[in-house]
Amino acid sequence: MSKIQTGRKTNYRWVICAMLFFATTVNYLDRQVLSLTFEDFIRPEFHWTDSDYGNITGIFSLFYAIAMLFAGRFVDWLDTKKGYMWSIGIWSFGACIHAVCGILTSSIVGIEDLAAVSVAETAARIALISSTFFIIARCVLALGEAGNFPAAIKATAEYFPKRDRAFATSIFNAGSTIGALIAPFCIPPLAAKWGWEAAFIIIGGLGFIWMGFWQFIYKKPEKNPAVNEAELAYILSDDVVEEEKAAPAVEEAPAKKVSLWQCFKFRQTWAFIVGKFMTDGVWWFFLFWMPSYLKTTYGLASTDIKFQLALGLLYLIVMASIAGGYLPTLFVDKKKMNPYAGRMLAMLIFAFFPLVALAAQPLAHVSMWWPVVLIGIAGAGHQAWSANLFSTIGDMFPKNMIATITGIGGMAGGIGSFLIQKGAGALFDFSASSGMVLFGFEGKEAGYMIMFSFCAVAYLIGWVIMKVLVPRYKAVEI
Repeated sequence: MSKIQTGRKTNYRWVICAMLFFATTVNYLDRQVLSLTFEDFIRPEFHWTDSDYGNITGIFSLFYAIAMLFAGRFVDWLDTKKGYMWSIGIWSFGACIHAVCGILTSSIVGIEDLAAVSVAETAARIALISSTFFIIARCVLALGEAGNFPAAIKATAEYFPKRDRAFATSIFNAGSTIGALIAPFCIPPLAAKWGWEAAFIIIGGLGFIWMGFWQFIYKKPEKNPAVNEAELAYILSDDVVEEEKAAPAVEEAPAKKVSLWQCFKFRQTWAFIVGKFMTDGVWWFFLFWMPSYLKTTYGLASTDIKFQLALGLLYLIVMASIAGGYLPTLFVDKKKMNPYAGRMLAMLIFAFFPLVALAAQPLAHVSMWWPVVLIGIAGAGHQAWSANLFSTIGDMFPKNMIATITGIGGMAGGIGSFLIQKGAGALFDFSASSGMVLFGFEGKEAGYMIMFSFCAVAYLIGWVIMKVLVPRYKAVEI
């Protein structure tokens, strides 16, 4: 297909980046429906405990982890366009079928008004049956969502040179923050007006709309008539420092097939695994539990404007992370560092941001806004860290392995998240029932102090281990 002849390069790569941004926004809107309807709509109807909620979010994370192991391979096999279509189609279907969990529970139990049940044994049975149906729906959601980041990272590698990938990744990854930012202002009102079931269906349906646009917009850059020769030359260029020039030109070599299990023999793979395992669960903990934290600590309903403004402010602060992807570019351009070294330095800087979460619980009784702001700063650190962590794959692995390695890392992140979600639910039930006291905090507040403390130090631990595994840039040779 002939290219548009012009001396000035087109900017179609940013159209692709925008599509990845909107897909990630929808992805996180779908994840947030449960957490924003849990306390005020779903817990009262189905008699859930924190452990029930922790089981659901934890198993979602675990199934997501398992699916991620194969999602990257699936995307590499189908390639970017078809892989993304299948992914968002499955997760949108999974989001919508949450709406039938209540109907199925009522039909099995034989009780129409589940919330009115007062007998403990019956309430426990309702909780068990309903949570099982929600787990099934969450697993379908996880199966589809597992393909989002492998496909998005692969598309980024296809449309951006190495020097711009962290910035492009930070932009589309900001969709997760935008989704979380929009969610408290639209999901609780939808649930209050039409029922929590409608919230799942309406938000889930957005993915099907995205699929229609993706079908016509995405083509490989070399086959895309909207990409001229100047832009294609830029996309395929990689400005590198002498150290990287001396390294084997892995992307110029003929693509070789690498089995899934062969990927684990590389130290670079394990560095990415550690980075994801230590930190993904932190972000998901904030995402899944902050609405519950505001409810249990300050008594705020999800339809309360103060609740919505609190979460809105939190994720607005997280939006500052979009600049995080540009920092390594400055290191590369100004300090003449290779992309990997620039990213690792940026990640070290961002690893210090979550330390402010150590003060979240101690300042919680001074004002509600203190934990909101501090968790927002920690979240911004995570998103900036995450954008650069994803981009390290493109620095070290051939393009035909990128989605697979992303999937392997996502699996590790999902396992870490499962442990955090499951542990948090059990910890909160135990601390509340036992009256646990820690550092002057009692009950569930002591539980949150423990969780916030772990979240604060996870990034520095992860960075140190990554640095030990891959102390300097080394491209993978296959």
